[in-house]
Amino acid sequence: MANRNQNQASKTNAQEVRQQNASSQGQGSFGTEFASETNAQEVRQQNSQSQANKGQGNQ
Repeated sequence: MANRNQNQASKTNAQEVRQQNASSQGQGSFGTEFASETNAQEVRQQNSQSQANKGQGNQ
């Protein structure tokens, strides 16, 4: 059964996907939205504190 789908044509329209990708350029995406809301320094500090607490046996 592993070879069953190998000879079937893809049902994805590659040209349509390219057009959708091109039209989405420049529009906000989740990746940039969430990245802009993340304070990297604060995350590092929290991670450091968490590691210190684990060393003391406190979680």
